[in-house]
Amino acid sequence: MTKLRILMTATLGALLALALATFTGQMNQSVASSKYADIDRLANVLALIEQHYVEEVDTHQLLEGAIEGMLGTLDPHTSYMSPDLFKEMQLDTKGEFEGLGIEITKQRDGYVTIVAPIDGTPAAAAQLRARDQIVAVCPEIEDEDSCELTQELSLLEAVKLMRGKRGTTVMLKVLRQGWAEPNDFVIQRGRIEVSSVRLQMIEPGLPYIRLSQFQERTSEDLQEALNDAVADGPIQGLVLDLRNNPGGLLDQAVKVADHFLEEGLIVYSEGRGGGSRMEWSASAANTQPDYPIFVLVNEGSASASEIVAGALQDHRRGVVLGEETFGKGSVQTIIPLENSSGLRLTTALYYLPTGRSIQEVRIQPDVKIGAYTTEEVETLENREETERFGEEDLSGHIKNTKDDKTDDAKQEEFERRLKIDKQLKEAIHLMKTHRILSDLSLKQTS
Repeated sequence: MTKLRILMTATLGALLALALATFTGQMNQSVASSKYADIDRLANVLALIEQHYVEEVDTHQLLEGAIEGMLGTLDPHTSYMSPDLFKEMQLDTKGEFEGLGIEITKQRDGYVTIVAPIDGTPAAAAQLRARDQIVAVCPEIEDEDSCELTQELSLLEAVKLMRGKRGTTVMLKVLRQGWAEPNDFVIQRGRIEVSSVRLQMIEPGLPYIRLSQFQERTSEDLQEALNDAVADGPIQGLVLDLRNNPGGLLDQAVKVADHFLEEGLIVYSEGRGGGSRMEWSASAANTQPDYPIFVLVNEGSASASEIVAGALQDHRRGVVLGEETFGKGSVQTIIPLENSSGLRLTTALYYLPTGRSIQEVRIQPDVKIGAYTTEEVETLENREETERFGEEDLSGHIKNTKDDKTDDAKQEEFERRLKIDKQLKEAIHLMKTHRILSDLSLKQTS
């Protein structure tokens, strides 16, 4: 009886497995059939357009538009790149290209929004800012009819209108928070050679390093900057400025974080359904000494810069100061296509060492401090030097022959920026306070 029951159970199980396999096969066939039906419908529409549209059409252009439209239903970072744009993208990561020098994004059915202007570019010189909305692009600055609303354009179409040969001009109609209507920005395109790392010494032992984006040489250039910073003595504290850094190459972000971390996870990614997990970890080689780091971020800090700030924050290696970041935690894989075109496809999400996601959540600073308002900056810039009074203002005062003041233009520009940069001033204040307290602690224990 037991054998018969076992046989019947096995037979029933086999029949259920066969039925399930048949049902699954039918479902797969149904899904495949539905996909083929959709493709057939696309082919039929294309044929009808070719045969009956009122004017002769370019089939290649129609198919390019179909691809862009299909990708437009996905997230804003997935896009098709024409051969020209694919070539431009490859140049961007090398740090030289022609254009305006802005990282942009676009919400579906919305205007193009600036993530960040890149330091030293025409866009930065024109004083465009993160979160500015580009309402329209006007290739012919004297012709209002040439203006195209970005709300009606794909991100790639907007990029095409803004790119062009150096020396040529384009007008952007820009809406900024607090403005009742858009203002016109006429900008001359340029060939942009961007050094992603800039060093400025606050004082001996206290370097300020600005990372504007993550290019092919960013990690190497950062190491050179750190080497230069110790020329007059060991580093006692570092301000690492990632504000308005739109991101760039993942491997460079990992290497930058690795400069300051001796061990542990830096970032990991997971694909659909938690699959295809990849991890990047720190190594002990060439790790910087354990001096305090103050990391500056704002809403223009995105992607790779969020990975660096988040990793240092999770490992409690640095104090993150400023405003919450942009919140781009998705992974884009660049896939070359036929005809030298390319596909930028979102394939995974990034996660920080503690398992938190950057996507939408953003990096929350340890010390939240906003920037000066436009009105506050104008007040500070217009403040007369006569408001200061000291020995040097007295007639016939004795000159200091050992004055260390420099005429270096970069130093003067840094000092000017420092006066109107609330977040940087706070970071320097905290760093100097930490150094003083550390010195006092050492004296008390010695």
